Amino acid sequence: MRTLLVRPLLALSLSLALAPGALTASFAASPLPPPTVQAVIDALSKANAAVVGIQVTAVPDARSIQTLGRERTGSGVVIGADGLVLTIGYLMLEAQRIEVVTQDNKSLPATAVAYDIATGFGLVRPLLPLRGVAPVTLGNSQDVTPGEALMAATGATVDGEDGDVSMTQLVSKRAFSGNWEYHIDTALFTSPPVTAGGGNHSGAPLFNQMGELVGIGSLLVMDASGENRRLPGNMFVPIDLLKPILAEMQQSGSTRQSHRPWLGLTSNDHEGRIQIMRVSADSPAENAGLQPGVVVLAVDGTEVTTLEGFYKKLWERAAPDAPVTLTVRQGDEVKTIVINPEDRMLTLKKPPGI
Repeated sequence: MRTLLVRPLLALSLSLALAPGALTASFAASPLPPPTVQAVIDALSKANAAVVGIQVTAVPDARSIQTLGRERTGSGVVIGADGLVLTIGYLMLEAQRIEVVTQDNKSLPATAVAYDIATGFGLVRPLLPLRGVAPVTLGNSQDVTPGEALMAATGATVDGEDGDVSMTQLVSKRAFSGNWEYHIDTALFTSPPVTAGGGNHSGAPLFNQMGELVGIGSLLVMDASGENRRLPGNMFVPIDLLKPILAEMQQSGSTRQSHRPWLGLTSNDHEGRIQIMRVSADSPAENAGLQPGVVVLAVDGTEVTTLEGFYKKLWERAAPDAPVTLTVRQGDEVKTIVINPEDRMLTLKKPPGI
């Protein structure tokens, strides 16, 4: 089992990833002495023991099946004494069945606790106790600096495949705009990419050298450095975004910031142009007649040239369903289109009886 392999694997990974002086450099600003390699191995081994696999089956008529598939496999990490697991929210989107897979490949039924659209975090809780699993400590992602050696871990799968660990390095911290109407002002980008556990990077926890959780894996990316050059890596959602909303997520199942306008667009931006690449079926955008290839010029009369500007202008309205006017260019024609957005949280399918 993976638990028997963690320490030698970590020792090998650390010997490769932590070049001479790396520990000292990472802790140069700290008033405390840098930890020894053995202390790092112990801390990361303890953190890794809290990593689990996540297996999800979506409801049959879920919209998200089009892009995510019905069967989804990912990872998560225990953050609560009651077994509360933090993962990336798109895994559990419109879930009919959720299973948490322990490191000894046992599968436990679980229930969805919360999903926050704004950050992307998801919470699930096993219906049976996770015996002997201690929750990890939440670290401070703002303290992680480029060049710092970190560890990402993936969970086991229901097919019996063990999870694994990968040593990686923070290469950049910057804003991230997803083409699916998603934006966070700070994301963590690491390289080399997580390849352990069959590339099971979705929801993979990211730990600093003290074994503290600093991020949750979201995407594989090809531009981790953000310097217009190819550098494969991963984007992690920083744990600092979770701290202010964790209690609200557990209490209400979402957050106030999750209830915001949704159009149903997949878009990209390049050299000041926002182009629609895909329109979701039966979405506000499709109902308004928007089509792939259209270029968005303005929102409610305000010019937008980036996905970040587009989303923030859209989300600033008080009511999620308040009409929005888009100025678009379709071929040689410039026109305005009024769309009636929907509250994305209210569009998500739920299993029968819920």
